[in-house]
Amino acid sequence: MGEVVNLNKVRKARRRAEARTDAAANRVRFGRTAADKAVEKARAEQLGRGLDQARRDAGPEDDKD
Repeated sequence: MGEVVNLNKVRKARRRAEARTDAAANRVRFGRTAADKAVEKARAEQLGRGLDQARRDAGPEDDKD
């Protein structure tokens, strides 16, 4: 005869293993550290400031309505 196995424990263990693999995939896909987010935000702000500084004001030749 084989070993007696509690099917509830086997099912729970299988669900936990699947949850671990799903969590690992989500960490790779969505996981970013706070430092990564801060760097991205700083770069976006710097780019925005650079664009604002390069913007030309409307001169008299631009007002030809």
